[in-house]
Amino acid sequence: MQDRPTAVVTGASAGIGKATARMLAARGWHVIGIGRHPERSRAAEAEIRAAAGAGGRVDFLIGDFEAMAEVRRVAAEIRALTDRLDVLINNAGGVRDRRYVTVEGTEATFAANHLAPFVLTRELLPLLRASVKALPAGSVRVIAVSSSAHRMPQNGMNWDDLQSMNEANPAAAYCQAKLANILFTRELARRVGADGIVAQAMHPGVVDSNFASHGDANMKAHMAAAQLDAPDKPAETLVWMATAPEVGRDAGRYFHDKAEETPTEAALDMAAAKRLWDETEGLLATIER
Repeated sequence: MQDRPTAVVTGASAGIGKATARMLAARGWHVIGIGRHPERSRAAEAEIRAAAGAGGRVDFLIGDFEAMAEVRRVAAEIRALTDRLDVLINNAGGVRDRRYVTVEGTEATFAANHLAPFVLTRELLPLLRASVKALPAGSVRVIAVSSSAHRMPQNGMNWDDLQSMNEANPAAAYCQAKLANILFTRELARRVGADGIVAQAMHPGVVDSNFASHGDANMKAHMAAAQLDAPDKPAETLVWMATAPEVGRDAGRYFHDKAEETPTEAALDMAAAKRLWDETEGLLATIER
């Protein structure tokens, strides 16, 4: 196993992901960034590599995480690059201006924000489990970038329209996907805790990034009027979550600005977390066969 700690950061070509990857590389980590746009990813890779500290290494992979076939391909490329994975940061996501159906027949917001981190985590679990054996307890972590938007669904997950295929409001589809991030984290924590893998979630705040670049006019207006944090602020929280001893225990928690917060009652519903996991596996089975 290589000596330097290793992190995978999705959505690393811009915003929070790029800032997080840069900070981890500056600490001498092996950072594997993932981005969707080749040109933007090349620029990010150069910036992150320039910031790398002594012993640091930077690799960058390209994949469109609206397609699960792409997620599986990227996971295979990650496994070819490293035999060690300390931290997986599922950061990529975003909001759209309307409903889009992917080439695999899924709803694009749900696919990118929930299905993709589910599949990537599943595909990398063998690497995470192998790393646990050689590292101190609590070192191996899966971190989900959720959002305070998870608070918006008034009645929890809409089980009759899990993918928001019939949802006219794209922001509502995003909010449901962000609730799914926390439920996924809590069920993942339950399932892999005995293996020594710690799963946590976080809210990054309202950040000056390209988050709303594909959003509708209302979302763009909301972001334009908001007081925005620089990407470095949530990135500092993510680096803290990747490295601080206190985050390596009591899995299934939700953080903001380096402090634990309490999510909604719907996000703490373990029956819903299990149901989401089961329904996600069922959905994936229909598109992966």
